[in-house]
Amino acid sequence: MRSADERPRAQGGDGPGARPLASAGADGFVERHGLWDERQHVAAGQVRRVIDELGLDKVRFSFADQHGVLRGKTLTREAVPGALRSGVTAPSSLLLKDTSGRTVFPVFSGGRGLADGRFAGAGDIVLVPDMTTFRVLPWAERTGWILCDLYHPDGTPAAFCSRGLLRGRLAALADAGYDLTVGVELEFHVYRPVADGAASVGVGRPGAPGPAPEVEPLTSGSQLLHEEGLDRLDDLVDRLYRGLTGLDLPLRSLELEFGPSQLELTLDARDAAQAADDALLARAAVRQICRRNGYHATFMSRPATAETASSGWHLHQSLRSRVTGEAAFDPAPEPAPDPVSGSVPGSVSDSAPEEPLSPVGRHYLAGLLEHAPAATVFTTPTVNGYKRYLPMSLAPDRVVWGIDNKGAMVRVVGARGEGGARLENRSGEPAANPYLYIASQVVSGMDGMARRLDPGPPTTDPYDAGARGLPGSLDQALNALDADPVFAKALGQDVVSWFTTIKRAEFARYLAHVSDWEQREYFDLV
Repeated sequence: MRSADERPRAQGGDGPGARPLASAGADGFVERHGLWDERQHVAAGQVRRVIDELGLDKVRFSFADQHGVLRGKTLTREAVPGALRSGVTAPSSLLLKDTSGRTVFPVFSGGRGLADGRFAGAGDIVLVPDMTTFRVLPWAERTGWILCDLYHPDGTPAAFCSRGLLRGRLAALADAGYDLTVGVELEFHVYRPVADGAASVGVGRPGAPGPAPEVEPLTSGSQLLHEEGLDRLDDLVDRLYRGLTGLDLPLRSLELEFGPSQLELTLDARDAAQAADDALLARAAVRQICRRNGYHATFMSRPATAETASSGWHLHQSLRSRVTGEAAFDPAPEPAPDPVSGSVPGSVSDSAPEEPLSPVGRHYLAGLLEHAPAATVFTTPTVNGYKRYLPMSLAPDRVVWGIDNKGAMVRVVGARGEGGARLENRSGEPAANPYLYIASQVVSGMDGMARRLDPGPPTTDPYDAGARGLPGSLDQALNALDADPVFAKALGQDVVSWFTTIKRAEFARYLAHVSDWEQREYFDLV
């Protein structure tokens, strides 16, 4: 099912099904604050027509919270027109919670120090649908799905809407003359629940989640790209394929990874904002499809049953000039040889290594390296993700770059065929908020470009103990972010303080918890 903005449009954009919604919303929140452009109005008309033609009963209005988890409300068909006019309200405290659902900030005792008091009393935020993101869910009967942006009740963008934060950084990049293209590789695990073919419900409370589901692996591990191993999962793979492509996601491959029950999906490279939406929807789709078919999928980086194979999120990125449309990371073409002497003008020697990146690409790469420790808060935002940074593991543990070297934090892939040169950051975990992950790359890369930083030579030993290490824990990464002013300057100090406060609360709970390891190690010994 094509997304709403790809459907045949009403003639001139003003026919039945397009403008009537806009005029009907003249007194609504969306129209009053001018939150839709013409493209949104046209898409709204298409959405209403699809709802009528397909007889949809429900539409999910969803947004990405700070953890990259979808939250929102399911509205009945009758309630949709009102939501298109005035949005959907939700408690603003949803943006203030850690991963356990605990509200970290004291919203009922003033809350004046947070975004000028806009979150005091857990008052409402408004979910405004982005009509161009509308989909019909392939796996849920007569149900639509739409992504929303967040606003305060006065019509200003919500202070901590991660989707809006990414758009702000991409606008700054555009002002500098470039657009960002992103390709996504997401690894994940799929298990079979042990009890009654369905995951048990672990009842908990905010600050103390219930027990995790008991599961067993689907594969034995050590089976990287094993065709027969993937064939054994063909029913699952087919359901994932049909669900992901049914959402119009640019699915490129579904692969069997190295670890037990470990898979990977890759998505075609797209405009960065669209790629972030793709990653968000793909993760939610995988989890929902798996659950409906008796499996448990997780994008946790290193679950207890992962053994030797953690899951990562490899983020491919490249810039394109807004003036020329050319790939900005590609090195200058080799000069043609002199027809008489056969020599190449300006060449140093026949054995000189070919430069894999343009000066712009080198500066952007240097920015990723310069700010890697601080950016890790956004690329690897969970306590668990740091257990992936192990030597000789195909995951990085050092801040280095290499040419087509999969042990390096940043792998440079040279221009081949129709594809331009690109950078692959291999440090991210698949649970990262897509908008904040990509925004952190833009912030880092733009600083490298502005200061004309140099990345130095590529590594041939990505696990060299003498190289600068990635943070060993979330706490170390948070300290690095506090010490690096570039993110506060780009995103705003309020944003950085908001996110670090939430993450420090999570880390404090982690430190206070008595782990299974501690119990096994000491309880009977001493």
